[in-house]
Amino acid sequence: MSMHLRPATADLENPLYYLENMETVVAWVADHHADLLLESERACLRGFFELPRPSRALLTRMVMRSGDLFRADKLNYPELGSPEAEALDKLVGGGWLDVDPLLTLNELFRLFSLTELRPAFTLALVQAGHAKNLPKARMFEVLQDTFTGARTLTDWFEQEVASVVRVNQMELFDRIRLMFFGNLRQSWSDFVLVELGHHRYEQVAFVPEARAFSQRNEVDTYLAMHHCREWLDAGVPVAEVWAEIPVVMNNPWLASRRDRLLLELGRQAERQGEQELALQALTASGHREARLKQLRLLERMKRFEEAWAIAAQWGNEELSDAEAQGLARIVKRLAKKVGEPVPAAPENPEHREFTLSLSQTGGSVEAVVRDHLSTPEAPVFYVENILINSLFGLLCWHTIFKAIPGAFFHPFHTGPADLVREDFVSRRQAAFDQCFAALNDGTYRQKILDTYAAKQGITNPFVTWLALNDELLTLALDCIPAADLLVLFERLLLNIREHRSGFPDLIRFYPEIPENKPRYEMIEVKGPGDRLQDHQVRWLHFFAHQGIAASVCYLRWQNSGVTP
Repeated sequence: MSMHLRPATADLENPLYYLENMETVVAWVADHHADLLLESERACLRGFFELPRPSRALLTRMVMRSGDLFRADKLNYPELGSPEAEALDKLVGGGWLDVDPLLTLNELFRLFSLTELRPAFTLALVQAGHAKNLPKARMFEVLQDTFTGARTLTDWFEQEVASVVRVNQMELFDRIRLMFFGNLRQSWSDFVLVELGHHRYEQVAFVPEARAFSQRNEVDTYLAMHHCREWLDAGVPVAEVWAEIPVVMNNPWLASRRDRLLLELGRQAERQGEQELALQALTASGHREARLKQLRLLERMKRFEEAWAIAAQWGNEELSDAEAQGLARIVKRLAKKVGEPVPAAPENPEHREFTLSLSQTGGSVEAVVRDHLSTPEAPVFYVENILINSLFGLLCWHTIFKAIPGAFFHPFHTGPADLVREDFVSRRQAAFDQCFAALNDGTYRQKILDTYAAKQGITNPFVTWLALNDELLTLALDCIPAADLLVLFERLLLNIREHRSGFPDLIRFYPEIPENKPRYEMIEVKGPGDRLQDHQVRWLHFFAHQGIAASVCYLRWQNSGVTP
């Protein structure tokens, strides 16, 4: 495959669709990352395509399953088109399988039933003073301290049992999975077992300089960090894991992964009573959540002056609402400890509220209020988080899909892989500035409309195509001033994970009002017993500060006796 060709996904009607998708993955990595593979690995991948089709399919099934050990008698895939034994023989002949693997007691107990295991361990159980008919879990518990080494199947069993094979190249397939997905969180089934054809994907330029991994040692570094995370999850002492965390040089994408690992190590260290180590990890982490945790830990360690100095410095930076709220609470507590005046809490203007009493129609509360308020002169739309996010996505389309390291790994991304990472905006700041310049010079409207027409139906993490139409888009561009869009988009980028939700349910347009007057308002709808959530309140405060008309409508049903 040449790097300029774009792979396709298989049709689910094909019984071997999973093999076609696996071949797509392997071919993409073999081509796109050939320089990051050893010659022995490249030869192995060439050998994969030289296997007979049934053997390739069977190997794919094994790679997709959990673990690398398999009982030959449990491999049952009729769609192969030939006996499983024949496919296995070809895999053994090609060196893909170990037919006599060393097995630990734990692996043995996972592979075989109690009935199969009991004859092999009856003598050991009796000699240890236990009944020979112990349940499987209890039997393992009794035997695990005695049988500590790994043995072949013939050493474990005197009687004939089903043969077991081990996939020899599982580490290589994990490396391939990492280079294709950009993470090891996603399993093979996330691609191999799904139909991707119902999506249309933006065609990102896969140029060498936009790869997340430019050197093989960067792949090794990622794998090392992944193993560190696995050790943390397995309860390995944090001091041991800390010593194994690799240094990251000149790769911002890998550095952000390391920041998240250090955040988790800091959490685990605190749970394990290692406060100094926790502080080290949190201080070294650039993850935005690490800063609040660092301050809270310093508080618990009674290092108030140190915490106060860090908080004062941090308070001068641009923060998301959640960060500002968390910092304000800490600063209020710290001020008393260090003898400083408690900072005044920011005053938030009151948002407008009104109540409607309407008859129940069976529709949602949002739809009922929309239909009641909407008039030909002032139409109302139920948009919630859709409209502002979509306008942003249409204006900034090319920036969102900008090919930079760590953003796109394969042609089937619905959006950049680093969308909610710390440096998503900073790594594209100049491009976002250009997008927002269009809001200042008036060219934004045509840019949005052109993108709307050209990209119709292509997936974008901000654009909800099914909820957009020409009328809504035209009214939004007619009635929402560019200055309002600018402040809304800037706030969205402060913390995409947090700020792309919480928008009011409805928007009402006033297209007949003169352009120098407010021509739209947002309305949050709350039914009986419902209340505002924190992120909704934060948006309402923001609207009030910016002079954007927004209100909360409390709906109650007529004759229900229930008040909001």
